[in-house]
Amino acid sequence: MSKFSEKLALIFSDATLRRRILFALGLLAVTRVLAIIPIPGIDTLRLQSLFSGSEFLNLLNIFSGGGLSNLSIVMLGVGPYITASIIMQLMTVMSPKLKAMHQEEGEAGRRRFAQYSRLLTVPLGLVQGYAFIKLLQGQGVLGQLSLTTLGIDLLIILAGSLLLVWIGELITEFGVGNGVSLIIFAGIVAQLPGTLSQLLITYDPSQLPVYAVGLVVALLVIFGVVVVTEAERPIPITYAKQVRGGRTYGGLSTYLPLRVNQAGVIPIIFALSILLFPQMIFQFLAQSTVSIVASVSDFALMLLTNNWFYTSAYFVLVVLFTYFYTAVTFDPDNISTNLQKSGAFIPGVRPGTATADYISRVLTRLTLVGALFLGVIAILPLILRSLTGIQSLAIGGTALLIVVSVVIDLIKKIDAQISVREY
Repeated sequence: MSKFSEKLALIFSDATLRRRILFALGLLAVTRVLAIIPIPGIDTLRLQSLFSGSEFLNLLNIFSGGGLSNLSIVMLGVGPYITASIIMQLMTVMSPKLKAMHQEEGEAGRRRFAQYSRLLTVPLGLVQGYAFIKLLQGQGVLGQLSLTTLGIDLLIILAGSLLLVWIGELITEFGVGNGVSLIIFAGIVAQLPGTLSQLLITYDPSQLPVYAVGLVVALLVIFGVVVVTEAERPIPITYAKQVRGGRTYGGLSTYLPLRVNQAGVIPIIFALSILLFPQMIFQFLAQSTVSIVASVSDFALMLLTNNWFYTSAYFVLVVLFTYFYTAVTFDPDNISTNLQKSGAFIPGVRPGTATADYISRVLTRLTLVGALFLGVIAILPLILRSLTGIQSLAIGGTALLIVVSVVIDLIKKIDAQISVREY
């Protein structure tokens, strides 16, 4: 029996692990049901036309778990929560108190930090929901709403977004994997049949080489993401020998694994959120009756929808967020302190500040490789889209990157659960 089949048998034979997986699958099914319950008063034909010509809306639809394309009650998805998490992560750079809460106060501090992110989700969800409703009204997808109806719709949209965040946290705690990432993953996978059918309908035999190139690029993206995600740089560590009660302890050698891509898929999500949120705001402000506000908004939208500007900004943001998230989540000073307390050292490097500086230098070089790789992979489909004119390549590339990273993380989480039960 192969190793894979043995693990699969263990998954289904272990009641606890099977229950966690089924619990996660059940909640993901609930999110898919929520994504098809629309808010009332929608012009379906205008909605389809609006989505067919907007890359911005299709990318935003990824974070809504597919709910935005139906204008469902969960149309914002986990977008407001992701934006709130980004703002809170940025605040840790400016506030030592928040940084200590997030990194040094243990599980209790992280729970308080997550609670602040949830609270910030509420005003952000209201702002995003209001801006998007006004955008849809301007495009004729939604009719005019009374103040009462608008307020009710905003509350429904906000409640749907918070419900998805709660479901994501339930999956994280009682299921397997990261719940928020799995909700985005489920939304992307749910759109695959529609995307494939659209490609089949619009299939042109003369475009066969283009489709072949797209398939090769997709396979290379999958291979590259797996390789870079799994790649690590081992730093050798030796434990000093200690004699206690006539016995000798320590003297062992191990290594500290530094991953090439410490941040995973988070920089992609951060970068897309930063790019999408201003577009939503400017789309709303472009409907303003104040001429200067409308003019500035039109100029900003023209800039943001320019393919080369968007591609360049996307690449830069992915690289910057890779460095930023790595700096926030991995503290060389803390690692150095822990090594020194446990009597461990890096051969040839003095303990303390010198060790922290050495780890920081190695991490900076590794992060550069991971950041450039993520940036290139993220913009490559956009470049192919501009060269071939096939719109689905751009969306598919971003979605493929998220899907592969989430699957890798999910496999690791399941392997960890299996290892616990084996021992």
